[in-house]
Amino acid sequence: MADGAVVKRVRELAEPLCEELGLFLWDVKYEKEGANRYLRVYIDKDGGISITDCEDLHRPLDKLLDETDPVPDSYIFEVCSPGLGRKLERPEHFEVCIGDAVKIRLYKPKDGSKEISGTLTGYSEEENAAYVDEVKIPLTECAWVKLDDEDWSTEEADS
Repeated sequence: MADGAVVKRVRELAEPLCEELGLFLWDVKYEKEGANRYLRVYIDKDGGISITDCEDLHRPLDKLLDETDPVPDSYIFEVCSPGLGRKLERPEHFEVCIGDAVKIRLYKPKDGSKEISGTLTGYSEEENAAYVDEVKIPLTECAWVKLDDEDWSTEEADS
């Protein structure tokens, strides 16, 4: 089974469990690091997640993975947070992050800079574009889009 098929199948298994637990399935990654393969399921929820949230998903999903065996190789299984500076890659990532501070790294400089920071004010799947401070930025021009984790640390310091 190809890596993409593994990710798709694990996502199908994890989504109903996440919904049942009140979690948002942020992403599934199946990657090789050194000699090991890692299956990582990233979750989130309003207010952030705890180690207990990770454990609450890990147990039933691990059992389901053992029963259905969608991964052809041996692997290390982890359930974790996508982190404060998480990348936005899927349409639902952009949709749930509208109103949040983002950083964008461009492939080519625009107005003398390869980085854009601002507020994600919109997203269009049809146009394959994000809107930052109402300015349309085609995602084909972006190396990455992620939440601005510096903005989070500023908010924490202010509270």
